[in-house]
Amino acid sequence: MFGRVYSGGLSGVDAYRIEVEVDCSGGIGQIHIVGLPDAAVKESQERVRSAIKACEFLMPPGKKWTVNLAPADTRKEGPAFDLPIAVGVLAATGYVPLEQLCNFWMIGELSLDGSVRATNGVLPVAMSCKSAGVPNIIVPEANSAEAELIEGLRIFPVSHLKQVLDILEDPARGSFVFPNAAECFARRQARIGRLLDFADVKGQQLARRALLIAAAGRHNVLMVGPPGSGKSMLAQRLPGIMPPLEFAEALEVTKLYSVAGLLHAKGGIIAERPFRAPHHSASLSGLVGGGAVPRPGEISLSHRGVLFLDELTEFPRPYLDALRQPLETGSVTIARAQHSLSYPASFLLVGACNPCPCGFGGDRLTSCSCTAYQAQRYWSKLSGPFLDRVDLQVRVPRLNETELSSQGSGQSSEQMRLLVKRAAERQVQRNGDCVFNAQLPQADLKRCCHIDDSCRALLARAVTQMGMSGRAFDRVLRIARTIADLEDSKDISSHHIAEAIRYRTGGNQTLH
Repeated sequence: MFGRVYSGGLSGVDAYRIEVEVDCSGGIGQIHIVGLPDAAVKESQERVRSAIKACEFLMPPGKKWTVNLAPADTRKEGPAFDLPIAVGVLAATGYVPLEQLCNFWMIGELSLDGSVRATNGVLPVAMSCKSAGVPNIIVPEANSAEAELIEGLRIFPVSHLKQVLDILEDPARGSFVFPNAAECFARRQARIGRLLDFADVKGQQLARRALLIAAAGRHNVLMVGPPGSGKSMLAQRLPGIMPPLEFAEALEVTKLYSVAGLLHAKGGIIAERPFRAPHHSASLSGLVGGGAVPRPGEISLSHRGVLFLDELTEFPRPYLDALRQPLETGSVTIARAQHSLSYPASFLLVGACNPCPCGFGGDRLTSCSCTAYQAQRYWSKLSGPFLDRVDLQVRVPRLNETELSSQGSGQSSEQMRLLVKRAAERQVQRNGDCVFNAQLPQADLKRCCHIDDSCRALLARAVTQMGMSGRAFDRVLRIARTIADLEDSKDISSHHIAEAIRYRTGGNQTLH
Protein backbone atom coordinates (compact mmCIF):
# COMPACT_ATOMS: atom_id res chain seq x y z
CA MET A 1 0.00 0.00 0.00
CA PHE A 2 0.93 3.65 -0.36
CA GLY A 3 0.39 6.46 2.13
CA ARG A 4 1.02 10.21 1.98
CA VAL A 5 1.26 12.49 5.03
CA TYR A 6 1.88 16.26 5.05
CA SER A 7 4.29 18.13 7.27
CA GLY A 8 6.48 21.22 7.10
CA GLY A 9 10.20 21.87 6.77
CA LEU A 10 12.13 24.98 7.72
CA SER A 11 13.99 27.33 5.40
CA GLY A 12 15.30 30.20 7.48
CA VAL A 13 12.36 31.48 9.52
CA ASP A 14 9.77 30.29 7.00
CA ALA A 15 8.33 26.82 6.37
CA TYR A 16 7.40 24.94 3.24
CA ARG A 17 5.26 21.86 2.60
CA ILE A 18 6.85 18.44 2.96
CA GLU A 19 5.12 15.38 1.54
CA VAL A 20 6.02 12.23 3.46
CA GLU A 21 5.40 9.43 0.95
CA VAL A 22 5.54 5.84 2.24
CA ASP A 23 5.41 2.71 0.10
CA CYS A 24 5.07 -0.76 1.63
CA SER A 25 6.50 -3.60 -0.45
CA GLY A 26 8.26 -6.91 -0.05
CA GLY A 27 11.59 -6.83 1.73
CA ILE A 28 13.40 -7.56 4.98
CA GLY A 29 11.38 -5.55 7.54
CA GLN A 30 13.30 -2.30 7.11
CA ILE A 31 12.39 1.42 6.98
CA HIS A 32 14.47 3.20 4.34
CA ILE A 33 14.36 7.03 4.22
CA VAL A 34 15.28 9.05 1.11
CA GLY A 35 14.94 12.72 0.16
CA LEU A 36 18.18 14.25 1.49
CA PRO A 37 17.70 13.37 5.19
CA ASP A 38 20.35 14.35 7.73
CA ALA A 39 21.57 11.98 10.45
CA ALA A 40 18.75 12.89 12.85
CA VAL A 41 16.13 12.12 10.19
CA LYS A 42 17.79 8.82 9.27
CA GLU A 43 17.81 7.75 12.91
CA SER A 44 14.05 8.31 13.08
CA GLN A 45 13.52 4.82 11.62
CA GLU A 46 14.51 3.32 14.99
CA ARG A 47 12.38 5.74 16.98
CA VAL A 48 9.43 5.13 14.68
CA ARG A 49 9.76 1.36 14.91
CA SER A 50 9.84 1.41 18.72
CA ALA A 51 6.98 3.95 18.98
CA ILE A 52 4.74 1.83 16.73
CA LYS A 53 5.58 -1.25 18.79
CA ALA A 54 4.67 0.67 21.99
CA CYS A 55 1.21 1.31 20.47
CA GLU A 56 0.77 -2.48 20.16
CA PHE A 57 0.68 -2.48 16.37
CA LEU A 58 2.32 -5.42 14.63
CA MET A 59 4.59 -4.43 11.77
CA PRO A 60 4.27 -7.28 9.23
CA PRO A 61 7.45 -9.33 8.74
CA GLY A 62 8.92 -9.55 5.29
CA LYS A 63 7.94 -5.98 4.39
CA LYS A 64 9.99 -2.96 3.47
CA TRP A 65 8.83 0.63 3.93
CA THR A 66 10.40 3.24 1.63
CA VAL A 67 9.92 6.78 2.95
CA ASN A 68 10.43 9.69 0.55
CA LEU A 69 10.54 13.26 1.88
CA ALA A 70 9.52 15.48 -1.02
CA PRO A 71 10.71 17.80 -2.44
CA ALA A 72 13.76 15.56 -2.67
CA ASP A 73 16.23 18.34 -3.55
CA THR A 74 16.04 20.17 -0.18
CA ARG A 75 17.88 18.92 2.87
CA LYS A 76 15.67 17.72 5.76
CA GLU A 77 17.02 18.27 9.25
CA GLY A 78 16.00 17.39 12.79
CA PRO A 79 13.60 14.93 14.45
CA ALA A 80 10.39 16.85 13.64
CA PHE A 81 9.49 14.33 10.90
CA ASP A 82 9.21 11.37 13.32
CA LEU A 83 5.45 11.74 13.74
CA PRO A 84 4.51 12.07 10.04
CA ILE A 85 6.85 9.19 9.16
CA ALA A 86 5.23 6.94 11.80
CA VAL A 87 1.73 7.83 10.60
CA GLY A 88 2.80 7.26 6.99
CA VAL A 89 4.17 3.81 7.83
CA LEU A 90 0.94 2.90 9.63
CA ALA A 91 -1.12 4.24 6.70
CA ALA A 92 0.88 2.20 4.19
CA THR A 93 0.43 -0.86 6.41
CA GLY A 94 -3.34 -0.36 6.56
CA TYR A 95 -3.76 0.75 10.18
CA VAL A 96 -4.73 4.37 9.41
CA PRO A 97 -7.60 5.49 7.12
CA LEU A 98 -6.16 7.29 4.10
CA GLU A 99 -9.10 9.62 3.45
CA GLN A 100 -8.36 11.89 6.44
CA LEU A 101 -4.64 12.41 5.78
CA CYS A 102 -5.09 15.18 3.21
CA ASN A 103 -6.89 17.35 5.82
CA PHE A 104 -4.03 17.38 8.31
CA TRP A 105 -0.45 18.53 8.70
CA MET A 106 1.57 17.11 11.56
CA ILE A 107 4.92 17.67 13.21
CA GLY A 108 6.63 16.19 16.27
CA GLU A 109 9.47 14.09 17.65
CA LEU A 110 8.72 10.59 18.97
CA SER A 111 10.23 8.89 21.98
CA LEU A 112 10.66 5.11 22.11
CA ASP A 113 7.49 4.66 24.18
CA GLY A 114 5.36 6.50 21.62
CA SER A 115 5.07 9.83 23.45
CA VAL A 116 5.33 13.00 21.36
CA ARG A 117 8.05 15.47 22.30
CA ALA A 118 8.38 19.18 21.58
CA THR A 119 10.24 20.28 18.48
CA ASN A 120 11.50 23.50 16.90
CA GLY A 121 9.75 25.63 14.31
CA VAL A 122 6.10 24.75 15.04
CA LEU A 123 4.94 28.37 14.60
CA PRO A 124 6.24 28.86 11.01
CA VAL A 125 4.95 25.37 10.10
CA ALA A 126 1.49 26.32 11.40
CA MET A 127 1.65 29.54 9.34
CA SER A 128 2.54 27.55 6.24
CA CYS A 129 -0.25 25.06 6.96
CA LYS A 130 -2.80 27.88 7.02
CA SER A 131 -1.35 29.40 3.82
CA ALA A 132 -1.72 26.01 2.11
CA GLY A 133 -5.43 25.97 2.95
CA VAL A 134 -5.27 22.88 5.18
CA PRO A 135 -7.72 23.26 8.10
CA ASN A 136 -6.05 21.07 10.77
CA ILE A 137 -2.61 20.62 12.28
CA ILE A 138 -1.39 18.09 14.85
CA VAL A 139 1.39 19.41 17.10
CA PRO A 140 3.14 18.28 20.31
CA GLU A 141 1.26 19.34 23.43
CA ALA A 142 4.34 21.28 24.58
CA ASN A 143 4.20 23.38 21.38
CA SER A 144 0.46 24.07 21.40
CA ALA A 145 0.84 27.62 22.80
CA GLU A 146 2.82 28.82 19.77
CA ALA A 147 0.58 27.02 17.26
CA GLU A 148 -2.44 28.71 18.83
CA LEU A 149 -1.13 32.07 17.62
CA ILE A 150 -2.36 31.26 14.11
CA GLU A 151 -6.05 32.04 13.78
CA GLY A 152 -8.17 30.05 11.35
CA LEU A 153 -6.60 26.66 12.14
CA ARG A 154 -7.87 23.83 14.29
CA ILE A 155 -4.98 22.90 16.56
CA PHE A 156 -4.81 19.31 17.84
CA PRO A 157 -2.26 19.09 20.70
CA VAL A 158 -1.11 15.50 21.33
CA SER A 159 1.17 13.81 23.83
CA HIS A 160 1.19 10.25 22.39
CA LEU A 161 1.07 8.54 19.02
CA LYS A 162 -2.18 6.76 19.99
CA GLN A 163 -3.94 10.13 20.23
CA VAL A 164 -2.92 10.92 16.66
CA LEU A 165 -4.40 7.65 15.40
CA ASP A 166 -7.66 8.32 17.25
CA ILE A 167 -7.87 11.81 15.70
CA LEU A 168 -7.29 10.47 12.19
CA GLU A 169 -9.93 7.79 12.68
CA ASP A 170 -12.48 10.36 13.91
CA PRO A 171 -11.44 14.04 14.34
CA ALA A 172 -14.37 14.57 16.73
CA ARG A 173 -12.65 12.26 19.22
CA GLY A 174 -9.68 14.60 19.46
CA SER A 175 -9.28 17.62 21.69
CA PHE A 176 -8.76 20.74 19.58
CA VAL A 177 -8.66 24.50 20.09
CA PHE A 178 -9.68 27.44 17.93
CA PRO A 179 -6.97 30.08 18.51
CA ASN A 180 -7.63 33.64 19.58
CA ALA A 181 -4.21 35.16 19.10
CA ALA A 182 -5.13 38.75 19.92
CA GLU A 183 -6.50 37.80 23.35
CA CYS A 184 -3.45 35.64 24.05
CA PHE A 185 -1.12 38.51 23.17
CA ALA A 186 -3.07 40.98 25.32
CA ARG A 187 -2.95 38.60 28.30
CA ARG A 188 0.80 38.11 27.93
CA GLN A 189 1.44 41.86 27.77
CA ALA A 190 -0.76 42.43 30.82
CA ARG A 191 1.34 39.91 32.78
CA ILE A 192 4.65 41.63 32.04
CA GLY A 193 6.15 42.62 35.38
CA ARG A 194 7.83 45.87 36.32
CA LEU A 195 10.77 46.54 34.06
CA LEU A 196 14.08 48.00 35.20
CA ASP A 197 13.61 51.71 35.83
CA PHE A 198 15.81 54.62 34.79
CA ALA A 199 14.80 56.28 38.07
CA ASP A 200 17.25 53.91 39.78
CA VAL A 201 20.18 55.30 37.76
CA LYS A 202 22.34 57.88 39.51
CA GLY A 203 23.62 60.79 37.46
CA GLN A 204 24.73 60.19 33.85
CA GLN A 205 22.36 62.75 32.36
CA LEU A 206 24.19 62.86 29.02
CA ALA A 207 24.05 59.08 28.61
CA ARG A 208 20.38 59.02 29.59
CA ARG A 209 19.67 61.68 26.98
CA ALA A 210 21.55 59.68 24.34
CA LEU A 211 19.55 56.53 25.14
CA LEU A 212 16.30 58.51 24.98
CA ILE A 213 17.23 59.67 21.48
CA ALA A 214 18.30 56.12 20.57
CA ALA A 215 14.97 54.63 21.67
CA ALA A 216 12.94 57.32 19.89
CA GLY A 217 14.69 57.01 16.50
CA ARG A 218 16.32 53.53 16.72
CA HIS A 219 19.84 54.95 16.63
CA ASN A 220 22.83 52.79 17.55
CA VAL A 221 24.81 53.85 20.63
CA LEU A 222 28.36 53.46 21.94
CA MET A 223 29.01 54.25 25.61
CA VAL A 224 32.63 54.75 26.71
CA GLY A 225 33.59 55.00 30.35
CA PRO A 226 35.66 53.52 33.20
CA PRO A 227 34.62 50.34 35.03
CA GLY A 228 31.64 50.77 37.35
CA SER A 229 30.32 53.96 35.77
CA GLY A 230 26.92 52.37 34.98
CA LYS A 231 27.15 51.44 31.29
CA SER A 232 25.53 48.01 31.68
CA MET A 233 22.91 49.38 34.06
CA LEU A 234 21.90 52.00 31.50
CA ALA A 235 21.77 49.51 28.62
CA GLN A 236 19.58 47.05 30.53
CA ARG A 237 16.94 49.74 31.00
CA LEU A 238 16.74 50.73 27.35
CA PRO A 239 14.02 48.19 26.30
CA GLY A 240 11.79 49.56 29.07
CA ILE A 241 11.47 52.95 27.38
CA MET A 242 10.83 51.61 23.89
CA PRO A 243 7.17 51.36 22.79
CA PRO A 244 5.54 47.96 23.50
CA LEU A 245 5.67 45.37 20.74
CA GLU A 246 2.84 45.40 18.25
CA PHE A 247 1.20 42.05 17.53
CA ALA A 248 2.81 41.75 14.08
CA GLU A 249 6.24 42.50 15.55
CA ALA A 250 5.67 39.97 18.33
CA LEU A 251 4.88 37.28 15.75
CA GLU A 252 8.14 38.04 13.90
CA VAL A 253 10.16 37.69 17.11
CA THR A 254 8.27 34.58 18.22
CA LYS A 255 8.98 32.88 14.88
CA LEU A 256 12.70 33.42 15.36
CA TYR A 257 12.65 31.99 18.87
CA SER A 258 10.55 29.06 17.67
CA VAL A 259 13.07 28.21 14.93
CA ALA A 260 15.96 28.59 17.39
CA GLY A 261 14.30 26.24 19.89
CA LEU A 262 14.15 28.89 22.61
CA LEU A 263 10.38 29.26 22.86
CA HIS A 264 9.58 26.26 25.07
CA ALA A 265 10.83 27.95 28.24
CA LYS A 266 9.06 31.22 27.41
CA GLY A 267 5.72 29.67 26.42
CA GLY A 268 3.49 31.16 23.75
CA ILE A 269 4.07 34.54 22.20
CA ILE A 270 6.94 36.84 23.18
CA ALA A 271 5.26 40.02 24.35
CA GLU A 272 8.23 42.19 25.38
CA ARG A 273 11.15 43.53 23.39
CA PRO A 274 14.17 41.22 23.38
CA PHE A 275 17.36 42.17 25.16
CA ARG A 276 20.35 40.02 24.19
CA ALA A 277 23.80 40.43 25.69
CA PRO A 278 26.19 37.82 24.22
CA HIS A 279 29.63 37.39 25.78
CA HIS A 280 32.65 38.45 23.74
CA SER A 281 33.76 34.80 23.56
CA ALA A 282 30.68 33.92 21.41
CA SER A 283 31.42 32.31 18.04
CA LEU A 284 30.74 34.07 14.75
CA SER A 285 27.82 31.74 13.93
CA GLY A 286 26.46 32.27 17.45
CA LEU A 287 26.54 36.03 16.94
CA VAL A 288 25.48 36.35 13.29
CA GLY A 289 23.74 33.01 12.68
CA GLY A 290 24.46 29.90 10.65
CA GLY A 291 26.30 26.78 11.77
CA ALA A 292 26.23 23.17 10.54
CA VAL A 293 22.45 23.20 11.11
CA PRO A 294 21.66 26.89 10.41
CA ARG A 295 20.02 28.72 13.30
CA PRO A 296 19.35 32.42 14.00
CA GLY A 297 22.21 34.19 15.79
CA GLU A 298 22.12 36.75 18.56
CA ILE A 299 21.54 39.61 16.12
CA SER A 300 18.34 37.93 14.91
CA LEU A 301 17.23 36.95 18.41
CA SER A 302 17.44 40.66 19.28
CA HIS A 303 15.17 41.53 16.30
CA ARG A 304 12.84 44.43 17.23
CA GLY A 305 14.80 44.81 20.46
CA VAL A 306 18.26 45.60 21.82
CA LEU A 307 21.60 43.88 21.18
CA PHE A 308 24.02 44.84 23.95
CA LEU A 309 27.71 44.17 23.31
CA ASP A 310 29.54 44.78 26.57
CA GLU A 311 33.34 45.02 26.40
CA LEU A 312 32.91 45.85 22.72
CA THR A 313 36.62 46.06 21.98
CA GLU A 314 37.10 42.47 23.20
CA PHE A 315 35.00 41.12 20.32
CA PRO A 316 37.18 40.04 17.37
CA ARG A 317 37.24 42.69 14.68
CA PRO A 318 35.89 40.36 11.91
CA TYR A 319 32.88 39.59 14.12
CA LEU A 320 32.02 43.28 14.51
CA ASP A 321 32.57 43.95 10.82
CA ALA A 322 30.11 41.13 10.08
CA LEU A 323 27.44 43.34 11.73
CA ARG A 324 27.90 46.15 9.22
CA GLN A 325 25.55 44.75 6.58
CA PRO A 326 22.75 43.80 9.05
CA LEU A 327 22.97 47.27 10.62
CA GLU A 328 22.25 48.78 7.21
CA THR A 329 19.66 46.35 5.82
CA GLY A 330 17.91 44.97 8.91
CA SER A 331 18.52 41.37 7.82
CA VAL A 332 21.38 38.89 7.57
CA THR A 333 21.98 36.39 4.77
CA ILE A 334 23.74 33.10 5.47
CA ALA A 335 25.20 31.87 2.16
CA ARG A 336 25.98 28.18 1.62
CA ALA A 337 27.10 26.23 -1.45
CA GLN A 338 23.66 24.65 -1.94
CA HIS A 339 21.41 27.48 -0.76
CA SER A 340 21.22 30.71 1.22
CA LEU A 341 19.03 31.68 4.16
CA SER A 342 17.91 35.08 5.36
CA TYR A 343 17.00 35.99 8.92
CA PRO A 344 15.52 39.32 10.02
CA ALA A 345 17.92 41.36 12.17
CA SER A 346 16.47 44.83 12.77
CA PHE A 347 17.98 45.58 16.16
CA LEU A 348 19.18 48.57 18.14
CA LEU A 349 22.88 48.12 18.84
CA VAL A 350 24.25 49.31 22.17
CA GLY A 351 27.99 48.94 22.68
CA ALA A 352 29.97 49.60 25.86
CA CYS A 353 33.70 49.65 26.44
CA ASN A 354 36.45 51.22 28.48
CA PRO A 355 38.37 54.23 27.15
CA CYS A 356 41.66 52.27 27.11
CA PRO A 357 43.06 48.84 28.13
CA CYS A 358 43.48 49.80 31.80
CA GLY A 359 40.02 51.38 31.80
CA PHE A 360 40.92 54.76 33.32
CA GLY A 361 41.83 56.97 30.34
CA GLY A 362 40.61 60.49 31.06
CA ASP A 363 39.46 59.57 34.59
CA ARG A 364 39.63 62.41 37.11
CA LEU A 365 40.82 60.23 40.04
CA THR A 366 42.77 57.23 38.72
CA SER A 367 45.71 57.81 36.38
CA CYS A 368 45.84 55.92 33.09
CA SER A 369 48.80 53.52 32.82
CA CYS A 370 48.49 52.84 29.07
CA THR A 371 50.96 53.98 26.46
CA ALA A 372 49.81 55.74 23.30
CA TYR A 373 50.55 52.57 21.32
CA GLN A 374 48.45 50.42 23.67
CA ALA A 375 45.53 52.82 23.42
CA GLN A 376 45.82 52.97 19.62
CA ARG A 377 45.95 49.16 19.38
CA TYR A 378 42.97 48.88 21.73
CA TRP A 379 40.81 51.16 19.55
CA SER A 380 42.01 49.63 16.29
CA LYS A 381 39.72 46.66 17.02
CA LEU A 382 36.83 48.92 16.00
CA SER A 383 37.06 49.64 12.28
CA GLY A 384 36.16 53.01 10.82
CA PRO A 385 33.24 51.61 8.76
CA PHE A 386 31.81 49.95 11.89
CA LEU A 387 32.04 53.13 13.96
CA ASP A 388 30.51 55.07 11.08
CA ARG A 389 27.34 53.04 11.63
CA VAL A 390 27.14 53.97 15.31
CA ASP A 391 25.04 57.13 15.46
CA LEU A 392 25.57 58.20 19.07
CA GLN A 393 28.91 58.06 20.87
CA VAL A 394 28.78 59.23 24.46
CA ARG A 395 31.08 59.33 27.47
CA VAL A 396 29.91 57.76 30.73
CA PRO A 397 32.25 59.25 33.36
CA ARG A 398 32.85 58.14 36.92
CA LEU A 399 30.16 59.33 39.32
CA ASN A 400 31.16 62.02 41.80
CA GLU A 401 30.49 61.94 45.54
CA THR A 402 27.20 63.81 45.34
CA GLU A 403 25.82 61.53 42.63
CA LEU A 404 26.88 58.37 44.46
CA SER A 405 25.14 59.41 47.67
CA SER A 406 21.89 60.38 45.89
CA GLN A 407 18.89 58.07 45.53
CA GLY A 408 18.72 58.44 41.77
CA SER A 409 17.65 61.44 39.78
CA GLY A 410 16.14 62.41 36.47
CA GLN A 411 13.17 61.03 34.59
CA SER A 412 11.68 57.61 35.27
CA SER A 413 11.30 54.99 32.56
CA GLU A 414 7.57 55.71 32.41
CA GLN A 415 8.17 59.39 31.70
CA MET A 416 10.81 58.60 29.10
CA ARG A 417 8.55 55.99 27.48
CA LEU A 418 5.83 58.59 26.96
CA LEU A 419 8.29 60.90 25.20
CA VAL A 420 9.50 58.04 23.01
CA LYS A 421 5.94 56.99 22.20
CA ARG A 422 4.98 60.50 21.08
CA ALA A 423 8.12 60.80 18.96
CA ALA A 424 7.43 57.39 17.41
CA GLU A 425 3.86 58.45 16.55
CA ARG A 426 5.18 61.55 14.78
CA GLN A 427 7.57 59.39 12.77
CA VAL A 428 4.78 57.02 11.72
CA GLN A 429 2.67 59.96 10.55
CA ARG A 430 5.55 61.45 8.57
CA ASN A 431 7.67 58.46 7.51
CA GLY A 432 5.12 55.65 7.23
CA ASP A 433 4.59 52.49 9.24
CA CYS A 434 7.62 50.93 10.96
CA VAL A 435 10.11 53.42 9.48
CA PHE A 436 12.03 55.13 12.26
CA ASN A 437 14.34 58.05 11.60
CA ALA A 438 17.47 55.89 11.72
CA GLN A 439 15.97 53.72 8.95
CA LEU A 440 14.88 56.57 6.68
CA PRO A 441 15.70 55.75 3.04
CA GLN A 442 18.00 58.17 1.24
CA ALA A 443 15.18 59.13 -1.10
CA ASP A 444 13.04 60.38 1.82
CA LEU A 445 15.82 62.17 3.69
CA LYS A 446 15.38 65.54 1.96
CA ARG A 447 11.60 65.49 2.40
CA CYS A 448 11.68 64.55 6.11
CA CYS A 449 14.81 66.43 7.18
CA HIS A 450 14.39 69.90 5.69
CA ILE A 451 16.97 72.38 7.07
CA ASP A 452 17.51 76.14 6.69
CA ASP A 453 20.69 78.06 5.75
CA SER A 454 22.01 78.34 9.34
CA CYS A 455 21.77 74.53 9.72
CA ARG A 456 23.56 74.03 6.40
CA ALA A 457 26.39 76.36 7.47
CA LEU A 458 26.76 74.47 10.77
CA LEU A 459 26.86 71.14 8.96
CA ALA A 460 29.41 72.48 6.47
CA ARG A 461 31.76 73.49 9.30
CA ALA A 462 31.33 70.05 10.88
CA VAL A 463 32.21 68.33 7.60
CA THR A 464 35.34 70.48 7.23
CA GLN A 465 36.57 70.17 10.81
CA MET A 466 35.60 66.55 11.51
CA GLY A 467 36.04 65.01 8.06
CA MET A 468 32.57 63.45 8.05
CA SER A 469 31.77 60.78 5.50
CA GLY A 470 28.60 60.94 3.44
CA ARG A 471 27.03 58.32 5.70
CA ALA A 472 27.95 60.30 8.84
CA PHE A 473 26.49 63.46 7.30
CA ASP A 474 23.17 61.73 6.66
CA ARG A 475 23.16 60.21 10.12
CA VAL A 476 23.57 63.64 11.71
CA LEU A 477 20.43 64.73 9.87
CA ARG A 478 18.54 61.65 11.08
CA ILE A 479 19.64 62.23 14.69
CA ALA A 480 18.63 65.89 14.49
CA ARG A 481 15.24 64.82 13.11
CA THR A 482 14.74 62.56 16.15
CA ILE A 483 15.75 65.32 18.57
CA ALA A 484 13.24 67.62 16.90
CA ASP A 485 10.54 64.94 17.19
CA LEU A 486 11.23 64.61 20.92
CA GLU A 487 10.67 68.36 21.24
CA ASP A 488 7.51 68.22 19.07
CA SER A 489 9.18 70.48 16.53
CA LYS A 490 8.09 70.32 12.91
CA ASP A 491 11.37 71.78 11.60
CA ILE A 492 14.99 71.00 12.40
CA SER A 493 16.73 73.93 14.08
CA SER A 494 20.42 74.72 14.47
CA HIS A 495 20.44 73.59 18.13
CA HIS A 496 19.10 70.19 17.02
CA ILE A 497 21.97 69.95 14.53
CA ALA A 498 24.49 71.06 17.18
CA GLU A 499 23.34 68.38 19.63
CA ALA A 500 23.43 65.74 16.90
CA ILE A 501 26.99 66.71 15.96
CA ARG A 502 27.98 66.45 19.63
CA TYR A 503 27.13 62.75 19.52
CA ARG A 504 28.90 62.20 16.20
CA THR A 505 32.41 62.51 17.60
CA GLY A 506 33.97 61.09 14.48
CA GLY A 507 35.68 57.97 15.86
CA ASN A 508 37.82 56.64 18.64
CA GLN A 509 40.50 59.32 18.49
CA THR A 510 38.17 61.78 20.30
CA LEU A 511 37.00 59.19 22.80
CA HIS A 512 40.24 58.17 24.48
